[in-house]
Amino acid sequence: MTLGEKIKQKARELAPKYIDVRRYLHAHPELSFQEFDTCRYLKDQLLKLGVNDIHSVANTGLLATIKGGKEGRQLVLRSDMDALPILETNDVEFASRNEGVMHACGHDAHMSSLLLCAEILIDLKEELRGTVHLLFQPAEELMPGGASLVMKEPVYQKLGQLPHIGQHVRPDLPVGTIGFRPGKFMASMDELFLTIKGKGGHAAMPENAVDSVLIASHIIVAAQQLVSRMASPKTPSVLSFGKVIADGAINVLPDEVYIEGTFRTMDEAWRSSALKKLNKMVVAMAESMGATAELKIKHGYPHLINDQSLTSELRVNAISFVGKENVIGLDQWMASEDFSYYSHEHPSCFYMLGVGNSDKNIDSGLHTSTFNIDESALEIGGGLMAFLAISKLRD
Repeated sequence: MTLGEKIKQKARELAPKYIDVRRYLHAHPELSFQEFDTCRYLKDQLLKLGVNDIHSVANTGLLATIKGGKEGRQLVLRSDMDALPILETNDVEFASRNEGVMHACGHDAHMSSLLLCAEILIDLKEELRGTVHLLFQPAEELMPGGASLVMKEPVYQKLGQLPHIGQHVRPDLPVGTIGFRPGKFMASMDELFLTIKGKGGHAAMPENAVDSVLIASHIIVAAQQLVSRMASPKTPSVLSFGKVIADGAINVLPDEVYIEGTFRTMDEAWRSSALKKLNKMVVAMAESMGATAELKIKHGYPHLINDQSLTSELRVNAISFVGKENVIGLDQWMASEDFSYYSHEHPSCFYMLGVGNSDKNIDSGLHTSTFNIDESALEIGGGLMAFLAISKLRD
């Protein structure tokens, strides 16, 4: 029996157990930096598997180590842990019991897959040449991101530079599908908070006011020049404003308008330059129309880079495990992920696991109240991670 066949058989046998684990985690979600019960549950599961080398990281995260039967190199497998502030509307028995909090981004599946992977690695310890570190990382969804805190932990820093591998569910990919993208894959993310102050007044007498609503409208439209005319067409960039508060009335021009948005790109030099240009633009435009503007920028995650060599190697191994027809190339994705912090310091690969199934009406997008997964993906995801880890350390 080949290594792949052994792992597939074990993953198949273990899948029902980890479907139950996923359902427990789904029913008990916790927000970023609040994953205390989740952390205790994961630690208990690891101890039951016989994993005793466990360290706390970033307060609510865990770094666990599995040593193989033979000496060799090391790598890190990462799962995130936190849920989102979303009220779940799925009609399932394992729906969230924490009202207003939901695993709407699949982190429950990530944790379950990594635990399944851990049990396979332990069962096949003699096949494992080297050491696998399991990183259960908190607070992926909230800046500054749990990854940035994990990387400051002494126990993590002692590992040195190691390959980092992460897996993320994608409901837009059919279950059984694995997606890879070498090079620049996901975008940086910065949060924008803009306040425009004018002079309020009666809507019927605009000559006596400084219309902050009209000025804000001009700024929102003009700011798109940052993407359409200032950015290179070869550099993906997105500038979006999703919140505008102008607390006037049908006949009242408000004193100020408050706007929130996000800027995303895949080039760190352009990212820095673009934000400076944006600040200069909004301040100058507001002043030219008699108002003032203040732009506060909350810097978020860098763009995510998949190491070319590592990603190519893992793709070849994934084809060996799930078949060429089930491994696809992916487009760049303007979503952001704090796994990106690891990717700037270590050879890293962040790949996608298909969990969608339109025949079962499992096709809701990430971060929605009806998000769910085809749970057969756990067998594939956990088995694949184990296969990739053992194969990488063998090579």
